[in-house]
Amino acid sequence: MSVDTVKQPNWFSRLAHPGQFLNWTRHVVWPLAGATVVAFVVGLWFAFLNSPEDYQMGDMVRVMYVHVPNAWLSQAVYGVMFCAALGTLVWRHPLADVANKAAAPLGAVFTTLALYTGALWGRPTWGTFWEWDGRMTSTLVLLLIYLGIIALWRAFDDQLKAGRIVAIVTLVGALNIPIIKFSVDWWNTLHQPASVFTAEGPRMPASILTPLLAMMLAFTLLFALLQIVRMRTEILRRRADSLSRQAALQGGAK
Repeated sequence: MSVDTVKQPNWFSRLAHPGQFLNWTRHVVWPLAGATVVAFVVGLWFAFLNSPEDYQMGDMVRVMYVHVPNAWLSQAVYGVMFCAALGTLVWRHPLADVANKAAAPLGAVFTTLALYTGALWGRPTWGTFWEWDGRMTSTLVLLLIYLGIIALWRAFDDQLKAGRIVAIVTLVGALNIPIIKFSVDWWNTLHQPASVFTAEGPRMPASILTPLLAMMLAFTLLFALLQIVRMRTEILRRRADSLSRQAALQGGAK
């Protein structure tokens, strides 16, 4: 059989192998951390020192620069988990369940921050910390899904078995994401319709849009950094557990 007839792994498969992933991400962590810090410095400068007050909300509008990025990531992280779940069930990817497990706590934190900052913003704007409208309720459901997935990971000692079960739950839970997205269009809600990503383009002035996009970039880089670090930690933890089991078996065989 010639070398040409042997199916060679593509570059993505090579990079995504646990060993290769540890190798190439080792050179990414610190540059990504530096880029994250720079993005936050720029974003915070724009948001708190170089953006105007709102004519109705005053300085309280600056909560938006933290709330919106966390609300965006609460759904984006679940999108990462959805892809990882497909990788586990369809492609049997060696890093898929690692990515899912690493992302779940991050998604829960971003969702919690979105709910908390939304409540802070809502009190002076709407006169209430909480209202059971479609957007708030579906986001709370998303947090409960995240917490349920985290609990499932911890309920099984066999992480391969847990990965398959969590993947199924993740795919089912993804039904909530379009509900969050389109809740402002389907139901009467306190939240305004989309104003950043629309078919007609952004519906806000550049003086507000620029700091908002800068903070969204900063939080997205933060997620990427934390996701890589958590995945590296999980791979190393699994390797350590595997070596411990092998040592125990060898010790028992003597």
